[in-house]
Amino acid sequence: MMQKIRVGYGYDVHRLVEGRSLTLGGVRIPSSRGLLGHSDADVLLHAIADALLGAAALRDIGFHFPDTDPKYAGADSTLLLAEVYSLLSERNYRVGNVDATIVAESPKLNPFVPQMQERIAELLEVSPEDISIKATTNERMDSVGREEGMTAYAVALIYGTECGDSDELKKG
Repeated sequence: MMQKIRVGYGYDVHRLVEGRSLTLGGVRIPSSRGLLGHSDADVLLHAIADALLGAAALRDIGFHFPDTDPKYAGADSTLLLAEVYSLLSERNYRVGNVDATIVAESPKLNPFVPQMQERIAELLEVSPEDISIKATTNERMDSVGREEGMTAYAVALIYGTECGDSDELKKG
Protein backbone atom coordinates (compact mmCIF):
# COMPACT_ATOMS: atom_id res chain seq x y z
CA MET A 1 0.00 0.00 0.00
CA MET A 2 1.20 3.51 -0.82
CA GLN A 3 0.36 6.73 0.92
CA LYS A 4 -0.80 9.70 -1.11
CA ILE A 5 1.74 12.49 -0.52
CA ARG A 6 1.34 16.04 -1.85
CA VAL A 7 3.32 19.26 -1.56
CA GLY A 8 2.02 22.84 -1.77
CA TYR A 9 3.59 26.28 -1.91
CA GLY A 10 2.21 29.51 -0.45
CA TYR A 11 3.11 33.18 -0.52
CA ASP A 12 1.58 36.29 1.03
CA VAL A 13 2.42 39.97 1.33
CA HIS A 14 0.84 42.82 3.28
CA ARG A 15 1.63 46.50 3.71
CA LEU A 16 2.86 47.80 7.10
CA VAL A 17 0.85 50.70 8.55
CA GLU A 18 0.53 52.71 11.74
CA GLY A 19 -2.41 52.02 14.01
CA ARG A 20 -2.69 48.25 13.51
CA SER A 21 -1.43 45.49 15.74
CA LEU A 22 1.10 43.01 14.37
CA THR A 23 0.18 39.34 14.52
CA LEU A 24 2.38 36.67 12.94
CA GLY A 25 1.86 32.95 13.26
CA GLY A 26 -1.07 33.66 15.57
CA VAL A 27 1.21 35.48 18.02
CA ARG A 28 0.93 39.19 18.88
CA ILE A 29 4.30 40.85 18.24
CA PRO A 30 5.16 44.17 19.96
CA SER A 31 5.50 46.75 17.18
CA SER A 32 4.50 50.34 16.45
CA ARG A 33 3.06 49.19 13.10
CA GLY A 34 0.97 46.29 11.91
CA LEU A 35 -0.07 44.68 8.66
CA LEU A 36 -2.93 46.06 6.61
CA GLY A 37 -5.50 43.64 5.28
CA HIS A 38 -9.16 42.68 5.29
CA SER A 39 -8.48 40.17 8.08
CA ASP A 40 -5.75 40.53 10.72
CA ALA A 41 -3.29 40.25 7.79
CA ASP A 42 -1.13 37.51 9.37
CA VAL A 43 1.16 36.94 6.39
CA LEU A 44 2.66 33.80 7.90
CA LEU A 45 -0.66 32.03 8.48
CA HIS A 46 -1.91 33.15 5.07
CA ALA A 47 1.15 31.70 3.31
CA ILE A 48 0.78 28.45 5.26
CA ALA A 49 -2.94 28.27 4.45
CA ASP A 50 -2.17 28.75 0.74
CA ALA A 51 0.50 26.05 0.86
CA LEU A 52 -1.91 23.60 2.47
CA LEU A 53 -4.75 24.48 0.10
CA GLY A 54 -2.40 24.17 -2.87
CA ALA A 55 -1.18 20.77 -1.75
CA ALA A 56 -4.79 19.55 -1.67
CA ALA A 57 -5.63 21.30 -4.98
CA LEU A 58 -8.26 23.40 -3.18
CA ARG A 59 -7.42 26.74 -4.83
CA ASP A 60 -6.27 29.56 -2.52
CA ILE A 61 -7.10 31.50 0.62
CA GLY A 62 -8.79 34.31 -1.35
CA PHE A 63 -11.18 31.80 -2.92
CA HIS A 64 -12.26 30.43 0.46
CA PHE A 65 -12.15 33.70 2.44
CA PRO A 66 -12.68 36.55 -0.05
CA ASP A 67 -11.81 40.08 1.02
CA THR A 68 -15.15 41.14 -0.47
CA ASP A 69 -17.02 39.20 2.23
CA PRO A 70 -17.75 41.37 5.30
CA LYS A 71 -17.75 38.35 7.62
CA TYR A 72 -13.96 38.12 7.19
CA ALA A 73 -13.34 41.79 8.03
CA GLY A 74 -10.82 41.80 10.87
CA ALA A 75 -10.91 37.99 11.02
CA ASP A 76 -8.44 36.17 13.25
CA SER A 77 -6.27 34.21 10.82
CA THR A 78 -5.94 31.34 13.29
CA LEU A 79 -9.64 30.70 12.63
CA LEU A 80 -9.01 30.77 8.88
CA LEU A 81 -6.13 28.29 9.21
CA ALA A 82 -8.31 26.06 11.40
CA GLU A 83 -10.95 26.08 8.65
CA VAL A 84 -8.31 25.17 6.05
CA TYR A 85 -7.22 22.29 8.26
CA SER A 86 -10.86 21.21 8.50
CA LEU A 87 -11.11 21.20 4.70
CA LEU A 88 -8.04 18.95 4.54
CA SER A 89 -9.35 16.64 7.25
CA GLU A 90 -12.67 16.24 5.41
CA ARG A 91 -10.65 14.91 2.47
CA ASN A 92 -8.62 12.56 4.70
CA TYR A 93 -5.43 14.60 4.54
CA ARG A 94 -3.08 15.15 7.47
CA VAL A 95 -0.21 17.62 7.68
CA GLY A 96 3.28 16.13 7.47
CA ASN A 97 5.27 19.32 7.94
CA VAL A 98 5.43 23.02 7.13
CA ASP A 99 8.53 25.04 6.29
CA ALA A 100 8.02 28.82 6.24
CA THR A 101 10.04 32.01 5.94
CA ILE A 102 8.98 35.50 7.02
CA VAL A 103 10.79 38.39 5.35
CA ALA A 104 10.79 41.60 7.41
CA GLU A 105 13.34 44.23 8.37
CA SER A 106 11.84 44.80 11.81
CA PRO A 107 10.92 43.96 14.46
CA LYS A 108 13.27 41.08 15.25
CA LEU A 109 11.11 37.97 15.01
CA ASN A 110 13.41 35.14 16.10
CA PRO A 111 12.45 35.47 19.81
CA PHE A 112 8.82 34.75 18.86
CA VAL A 113 9.45 31.73 16.61
CA PRO A 114 8.94 29.07 19.33
CA GLN A 115 5.55 30.59 20.24
CA MET A 116 4.55 30.66 16.57
CA GLN A 117 5.59 27.03 16.13
CA GLU A 118 3.53 26.00 19.17
CA ARG A 119 0.43 27.88 17.99
CA ILE A 120 0.58 26.62 14.41
CA ALA A 121 1.30 23.05 15.53
CA GLU A 122 -1.75 23.21 17.79
CA LEU A 123 -3.95 24.40 14.90
CA LEU A 124 -2.65 21.72 12.50
CA GLU A 125 -2.54 18.90 15.06
CA VAL A 126 1.16 18.20 14.60
CA SER A 127 4.23 18.47 16.79
CA PRO A 128 6.02 21.85 16.97
CA GLU A 129 9.03 20.02 15.49
CA ASP A 130 6.96 19.64 12.29
CA ILE A 131 6.69 23.42 11.93
CA SER A 132 9.81 25.22 10.71
CA ILE A 133 9.76 29.02 10.76
CA LYS A 134 12.65 31.18 9.68
CA ALA A 135 12.87 34.95 9.84
CA THR A 136 15.11 36.94 7.56
CA THR A 137 15.48 40.45 6.19
CA ASN A 138 15.61 41.69 2.62
CA GLU A 139 18.89 43.53 3.25
CA ARG A 140 17.10 46.89 2.90
CA MET A 141 16.29 46.20 -0.77
CA ASP A 142 12.82 46.73 -2.36
CA SER A 143 9.55 47.58 -0.57
CA VAL A 144 10.07 44.99 2.16
CA GLY A 145 13.61 46.27 2.72
CA ARG A 146 12.25 49.81 3.02
CA GLU A 147 9.86 48.49 5.71
CA GLU A 148 6.76 49.18 3.62
CA GLY A 149 5.52 45.62 4.13
CA MET A 150 6.26 42.00 5.01
CA THR A 151 6.16 38.81 3.02
CA ALA A 152 6.00 35.15 3.93
CA TYR A 153 6.64 31.97 1.97
CA ALA A 154 5.62 28.45 2.96
CA VAL A 155 5.89 24.90 1.74
CA ALA A 156 3.67 22.19 3.19
CA LEU A 157 3.62 18.43 2.88
CA ILE A 158 0.33 16.65 3.39
CA TYR A 159 -0.48 12.98 3.20
CA GLY A 160 -3.71 11.11 2.64
CA THR A 161 -5.26 7.74 3.12
CA GLU A 162 -3.50 4.71 1.75
CA CYS A 163 -3.95 3.94 -1.93
CA GLY A 164 -4.19 0.48 -3.42
CA ASP A 165 -1.74 1.00 -6.27
CA SER A 166 0.34 3.60 -8.05
CA ASP A 167 -2.45 4.31 -10.60
CA GLU A 168 -4.66 5.65 -7.79
CA LEU A 169 -1.75 7.79 -6.60
CA LYS A 170 -1.28 9.28 -10.07
CA LYS A 171 -4.96 10.26 -10.30
CA GLY A 172 -4.43 12.63 -7.35
